[in-house]
Amino acid sequence: MAPPPTLPRQRLRYLRILDVAAGFARKGLDSVVLSEVAAKADVPLGTLYRYFPSATQLVLALYRKQLNDLLAGSSPTAGKAAGKVAAPDLVGVTMEIFHMRLMQPAVEQCLNRAVYVKDNDTTRLLRDIDATAEKAVTAACGDAAIARVLLLTVTGLVQAVRCRRLSLFEAEEDLKKACSLLQRARQAA
Repeated sequence: MAPPPTLPRQRLRYLRILDVAAGFARKGLDSVVLSEVAAKADVPLGTLYRYFPSATQLVLALYRKQLNDLLAGSSPTAGKAAGKVAAPDLVGVTMEIFHMRLMQPAVEQCLNRAVYVKDNDTTRLLRDIDATAEKAVTAACGDAAIARVLLLTVTGLVQAVRCRRLSLFEAEEDLKKACSLLQRARQAA
């Protein structure tokens, strides 16, 4: 898999591919057909394959981009004291990750199917995704251990909603409670 382009024109094309892929990701991994994505994004199929040799890599790159956007927006602002971010910021970041995974079945399928595969590009991309998600939640709460616990909680809640053990509303409430409890435990320590 080629790295994201740096030239402005190529970067716009790359982002257009990812934007189009987001629509396909809502329907599941099997609906992400690279030739259809290329046609809808109005890019040559060869260009799409240069950046994304498989549908899995395309969907994971989309998720990585979304996580990077979230990370950029979750950094503490200058007006907040260092290390003290309000609980709603933590809830907002974890809720956003939860919804990204829940509303894009293709992302969830990639994360479940391709946990660490022989393909080095995909494995590297999965590790990058894990690190970016952890950075985003850590930026919101200030504690890497809490971030890992919350990301595992998100994974469990996504699975519970997919298996219909919990409603979306119940899962959201559980995630808010988890954020609140972990934040309070951190402040008490």
